[in-house]
Amino acid sequence: MASPHPNSVCEDDSLTAQALRSLQRNSFDYFVYEVNRANGLVLDKTASDWPASIAAMGMALTAYVVGAERRFMERAEAVERTLTMLRFLAASEQSEAADTTGYKGFYYHFLHMETGRRVWQCELSSIDTALLIAGALVAAQYFDGTDKDETEIRELARFLYERIDWAWMLNGGDTLCHGWLPETGFLPFRWKGYDEALILYLFALGSPTHPIVPACYDAWCSTYEWKEIYGIGFLYAGPLFIHQMSHIWCDLRGIRDRYMRERDSDYFENSRRATLIQQQYAIRNPSGFKHLSERCWGISASDGPGDDVKEVDGIRRVFFDYVARGVPFGPDDGTLAPWAVAASLPFAPEVVAPTLRHLKALHVEVPNPYGFKASFNPVFTGDIDGVGWVSPYHFGINEGPTLLMIENHRTGLIWSLMRRCEPLQAGLRLAAFQGEGQAPGLVGR
Repeated sequence: MASPHPNSVCEDDSLTAQALRSLQRNSFDYFVYEVNRANGLVLDKTASDWPASIAAMGMALTAYVVGAERRFMERAEAVERTLTMLRFLAASEQSEAADTTGYKGFYYHFLHMETGRRVWQCELSSIDTALLIAGALVAAQYFDGTDKDETEIRELARFLYERIDWAWMLNGGDTLCHGWLPETGFLPFRWKGYDEALILYLFALGSPTHPIVPACYDAWCSTYEWKEIYGIGFLYAGPLFIHQMSHIWCDLRGIRDRYMRERDSDYFENSRRATLIQQQYAIRNPSGFKHLSERCWGISASDGPGDDVKEVDGIRRVFFDYVARGVPFGPDDGTLAPWAVAASLPFAPEVVAPTLRHLKALHVEVPNPYGFKASFNPVFTGDIDGVGWVSPYHFGINEGPTLLMIENHRTGLIWSLMRRCEPLQAGLRLAAFQGEGQAPGLVGR
């Protein structure tokens, strides 16, 4: 491999344990307060009359595990919150009707916070269901007590996972579809190219009830693009979140599928390289943004100042709303996402920690109940000495990676739990992962 893995399960000298704990705790509180306690649903973002996000719900289930371990909440409360959500998911309507919670074991991307039913005519989401199930399976590993409540958590998590008809989501093809609509059927988009779907494919492979076959994983890998950028070779994806999302639950250090074996790398190392490329992009700063530097970067899918065109310092700048920003090919309107930097901490702490300290000094988190704001853009307002435009919202899928990847960096808690998760381990085996890494029971270990 091109560079050794850093010891990611440790405290970094550039960020004290107290600073990391504070950032974790602030993000954790999102999953305490932005929740319907009656059904466990978690708000997608802090806007009025906004729905729940099933991806945020998966992160909440994982957050309650961290909360119990870190003493952010009592174990009994974590059990109660977990059970409330899992019971709702198990009992909610699954059918072809247009206003249900889900179908074929999958769930709609966005759900009404009170009723739990589909909103916005959104899709039955394959990837967001996988992230939801990841949280359920983490909870099943952590809550291992013999009392009736913790036993029920394990039973419900298994039921929810085994009910999903992963093979149906292939729609007769070799790769998984993005989703399905009751009005028109399957979406025309399939998971192709390196993206956040790694965890989706692993869960689909490992299913004991409705699995896909290994050839489907190979078909997905065949759409990858390996690129060399700034002299660094890596499996390309522009937005930083793609290099983080599956890693929240999957410990991929030192284990490799066929694609990575052929390139003498692994997915953890790949995410490290993607993080370094982000920093190098900011240093080179091809668009001439005055705020970018080696300690000010982080371009990912994020909220933005809105679709607009402005002339700033004699340069015509095009701005965007929520969009999957990426490097080095864009889009890039100068918007940075501090949470995306924090979620890269396990991969490259030596460049992430100084950046987090710089972002903290900019006061992007003040006033703010949940840590860093979702995103900011000094260019939009011309406030180069400050943070400029700041997103008025917090997002569950931003707070989750911040909390959870800091935990993996500090203790490896989520990774260690999922190394005992048989569905995930079965998926890794069927995807032909090998190596001397962290996942037990793999061929070649």
